[in-house]
This record gives sequence, structure tokens and C-alpha cells, in this order.
Amino acid sequence: MKSKENSQFSTRHSPSVPPGYKQTEVGVIPEDWEVKPLAFVVKYTNGKAHEQSITDSGNFVVVNSKFISTEGIIRKFAQMRFCPAEKGDVLMVMSDVPNGRAIAKCFWVDCEDTYTVNQRICVLNPCGIDGKLLYYKLDRNPFYLTFDDGAKQTNLRKEDVLSCPLSIPNTEAEQRAIAAALSDVDALLDGLDRLIAKKRDLKQAAMQQLLTGQTRLPGFKGEWEIKRLGDVLMVRHGKSQRGISVSDGKYPILASGGEIGRTNTCIYDKPSVLIGRKGTIDSPQYVDSPFWTVDTLFFTEISTEANAKFIFSKFSIIPWRTYNEASGVPSLNAKTIENIEIFLPSPTEQTAIAQVLSDMDAEIAALEQRRNKTRDIKQAMMQELLTGKTRLV
Repeated sequence: MKSKENSQFSTRHSPSVPPGYKQTEVGVIPEDWEVKPLAFVVKYTNGKAHEQSITDSGNFVVVNSKFISTEGIIRKFAQMRFCPAEKGDVLMVMSDVPNGRAIAKCFWVDCEDTYTVNQRICVLNPCGIDGKLLYYKLDRNPFYLTFDDGAKQTNLRKEDVLSCPLSIPNTEAEQRAIAAALSDVDALLDGLDRLIAKKRDLKQAAMQQLLTGQTRLPGFKGEWEIKRLGDVLMVRHGKSQRGISVSDGKYPILASGGEIGRTNTCIYDKPSVLIGRKGTIDSPQYVDSPFWTVDTLFFTEISTEANAKFIFSKFSIIPWRTYNEASGVPSLNAKTIENIEIFLPSPTEQTAIAQVLSDMDAEIAALEQRRNKTRDIKQAMMQELLTGKTRLV
């Protein structure tokens, strides 16, 4: 990445630029906005190595690149404070982490914890821009994402970070308005994430209660029976997809990880529970339309004495890895599956339990869809607000 002159950002006018806007190095922005290098609006501090001071408890919360690049908070502590980060600061990942593209991922310090950051992180203390707006401007900024130091490494230098050009509203009121609007959407997303997590926990609890008979639905009595899975289903082997795969086929070709292709030939056309024969053996799938399975994925033919969705729920709470029959790649045997004993209620009660759990799944799916739509809305808002295309004040 070539260094840019901190004070040289071109402004050009074009017939295609709307009135009240101007063409700049960062695109079309309002005429009363400025383009400044990051160095003009932040105080920069490098993180420092802290590995030797990590403890189970301490006065300072350690922030590393994994903390920023993954969801959730990873709590590590240090007794010494190597590089401070205060409420209102923006932290940026300076180098990639294993198994993920994390460079330029940012974190806004919004709580009273006393942080210290490691050498993979830099601290940006806003001194000429609203801190939350700075976070939205910098998080995964395209300016950094094409970075190549020529040695196939992914490490940003101080000068690389500080040379990033930013379009900035010239009033604090507009800066705060943009940050507040995006923060409101983030708060909504956070609330949806927490609600989805709560609903998933409730479903797990309901599964444990309903699928074991600890809690009975109204109107059902009588003892549950102990039966082998083989009493209500037959485990069948999948087959190679060679010769039957077509790009626009009517039916899915399924493997342990999900759909891997399409075909016009189905191996089974009734509701079925699928489980891995080799490899991923603990992720059962439910299919209620015609499909093909590959040879590393079992499917089941379920009798009329059982509800397929109920059996799928039962499969979901079986500790499948305890039935692994290989020392290398995890493997299951069809007879082993059929010999597993489970408690079964009447088919009518099975159907009622399956319906309750399906309703919970539908509620979670609706919330996930709402969350995804909200994320799309946020992306559109960022495109409008951070470029000044839409003005709030």
C-alpha cells in the first residue's frame, strides 16, 4: 500500500455530481463535509506484548485480535497495564488471526472496564471526530482490506492506519446524529440476538422435558414404552452421486454438511431422519421431501407407528459420539443405531410433542429472518449516512 500525502485530498466537480455535493478521493460527499486523513482526528497508540502477564484474574481486561474478530467477549486478565484503552476509544486489529480475515476489524470501547491491548491491536483516541462515528467509518474499511505488504503478510503499520482518508461532517451535531441512528440499529440487532439465544435455550429445555416424558402435554397419560430405534425405523445406506448429478435437478443431493448438488433421481421420497455414517456423525438432519444421500450419510425409513419429526428430535439429543466405532474418522454402524433404546409415547403424543417443538422452531426462524432483514437495513443505512447521501441534520 502506497503512502498518501496526509494533506492532499483532491476535490473535483463534475456535471454528474448532484447540486450541494462534490467529487472527492473517497467518492461523492456533501460540499460542507471535509476529507481528512485519520491522523488528523485521532491520537494513535500501539499495543504491546502482554502474554507473560496473563492471569486468571486481574485489574485489567486484555483485548487481543481474537476478542475483536469473534462474537462475544473473551475474558482474559492482566496484572499490569501495558497499553491503556478507555471508554470512547476505538480499537483496530493490525494483523490477521489464524483461520479468519480480521484485519481492520474494530471494537468501540463502550463500558467502564479498564482495558489493555496486545501488540496486534492499536488504540485510536478520537480528538476531532465523534468516537462512535469513527468506529462505523473504520470497521472493516475498504481502504485496509486490499492491503498487501509484498511479503504475503497481513500486518498494518502505523502509517498505513493513519493515512486512511475519511469524509467527515463539519458539525458535531451531524456526527452525533449519524452515530446515534446506527447505534439504534445495533441496539435492535443486539436485542434480537439475545432474544434468539433465549428462545433457543427455552427450546433446548423443552426438548429435555418433553422428549423424556418429564413434562407431559395436557390430555396425555399412560406409560411410555422402551423400544429399540429398529422397532420404528430401518437405517438405509446412501449411494454415490456419480452419474446422477445434474446442475438444475429437482432434488437435493445431501451429505453430512447439507446439500452438495442436485439430481433428478431421488433415493427416498418420504419424511426421513438422516445421520452421518462417517465423519460428522452428530448432526442429524430432517427431510420431508424427495432427496438423494451420498454414501457417507444414512437415511431412515420410519414406520407408521412413529412420527418422523419426533424421531428427529430424539436423534438430536442422542450423544452420537459415544457410539463411534472407529479410532480414526468417526463412524457409525446401521445396526448400532437400530439397537439404541429410547422411550416412546403413543404416535398421537409424539405428533403433539413434535408440533410444539416445530412451533418453537418457526418462532426462532421468524426472529432470525427479522434479524437478517435488520442487518440488511443497517448496511443500506451505512451506505446512505456515512457518505452523506442522506442527511439527518
